Order: sequence, then C-alpha cells, then structure tokens
Amino acid sequence: MPRSHGTLRIAGAGTAAAVLMLSACSASGSGSPASGGQGVTGTVTVFAAASLKESFTTLGERFEKEHPGTEVTFNFGGSDGLAAGINSGAPADVFAAASAKTMKLVTDEGLTAGSPSTFVRNRLEIATTPGNPHAIDSLEDLTASGLKVVLCDETVPCGAAARTALTAGGVELKPVSYEQDVKSALTKVRLKEADAALVYRTDVRAAGDKVEGVEFPESAEAVNDYPIARLENAPNPSAAKAFVALVKSAQGQKVLAEAGFLKP
Repeated sequence: MPRSHGTLRIAGAGTAAAVLMLSACSASGSGSPASGGQGVTGTVTVFAAASLKESFTTLGERFEKEHPGTEVTFNFGGSDGLAAGINSGAPADVFAAASAKTMKLVTDEGLTAGSPSTFVRNRLEIATTPGNPHAIDSLEDLTASGLKVVLCDETVPCGAAARTALTAGGVELKPVSYEQDVKSALTKVRLKEADAALVYRTDVRAAGDKVEGVEFPESAEAVNDYPIARLENAPNPSAAKAFVALVKSAQGQKVLAEAGFLKP
C-alpha cells in the first residue's frame, strides 16, 4: 500500500519481468552521494535470499520511515539465481545471500564493494503438515514408505545444507521434487502436496500454524552463514550503505532474531 514516506516493492526472482522492473526502479532515483546514511534518497534495490523475505520486508518498511523519500525494492529468491542475475548485470545495490558459497559467485567477479560480512546464521528443521500426522521425529523417519518429502535443489543453500545434514545422519532420501528456493519447498507442505520438507527454522516460524517444525540433531552440522554486501556498481551507493548499516544495527539484529535467525 502507498505510504507517504515511500513504497516498498517486492519483485519475484529469476524472471525477465523482475529484471525489467528493477531496471525501471533503479533508474527512477539513484540518490545523492552521502555517508553514514545522511541525505539518503531514491530507490535502493536489494537482492536477498528467499528465507529473508519476512524480516527484510519489515526492515525495508523501517528504512523508508527513517529515510523519507526512499523506496526499497526487493528481489527475493534462491541465492544462486540472484547471484547469476547480478553477474549478468541486473541492477542491484545490495546482495544478501544464504551462504558464503553463493556470495563468492559475486565476489569472484569483483562485484562487491569491499568484503561481505556475515550478519546472521540459520539452521534447518523438518517442516510437516499441522499436527505431524506421520509422527516424524528424525531424518530417518523421512524415508518411510509412501512419505512425500521435498527438498531444495542442491544448487541453493537450503538444498546444500539439507544434503550435508542427510550425509551426517547417514540417511539416503529420494524426494518427490527439488525446489528452487526454500519458500517453494515450504509451500508444498502448506498446500499438503508434500508430507514434509527440509527448510530453515525461520521459514517454519514464519508459516505459523500452517506447518509444524521438528528439530533434529544433524542440523547442527549444516548451519548456514548469511553474508551481506554492497555492490560495486550499485546505482544508489549511499542508500546501499545505509541499508546494510540498518541490517547490522541493534534494531536490525532484533528483527532478525525475532524471526528465528541466529547470531553470527
């Protein structure tokens, strides 16, 4: 909804329409150079891992209130796809990835302004349909005959983490599908198209009573660090700097902790 201080926009990841919209938004206002967040204006475009959607949306609204005249545009999706978009020239000011490996895809191209820094960590849970009707209590339980389990694709951080956890538990699992990001995997469970999924604990929390979370010890072997960085070719570098500062600030960390993220 429109607000007097700006309009936060959320774009889908991995589509031509999203890239076109982001191009238009970035061109609409690049902001004036400033330091320390003073005099920040214009559009700031943030590419962020799908698991950050709820907390970053909250922070985007806060950013617009603190900086009248700004707009925050988000592109949420699988970190690998976002990195590929940045490397292909999609206009973005900030990149927040769900793993150091996917951030490295961008840093290896020399596209970050300085070194990325880890701002939160995340770990996996098993998401089941409400009430956990199949009495899933462990990774081994996911191998039960007839059970429909979905995983994130191994090219995205939640899928890589799931593979690490399954290997740590000595569990061989054949999912009914591999999804391109963690929200897609969770949606399968929410719609009861799957009985369970391996997703982040933050996504289980965000889903409320639509799913039930089951903790498992092997998740400790697959904790993901989330790095954030300003981008070298950011259309609005001053706003990018201010947004990263908000994410790493005490108030930003409080929002992220309330969403279930762990301290770095």
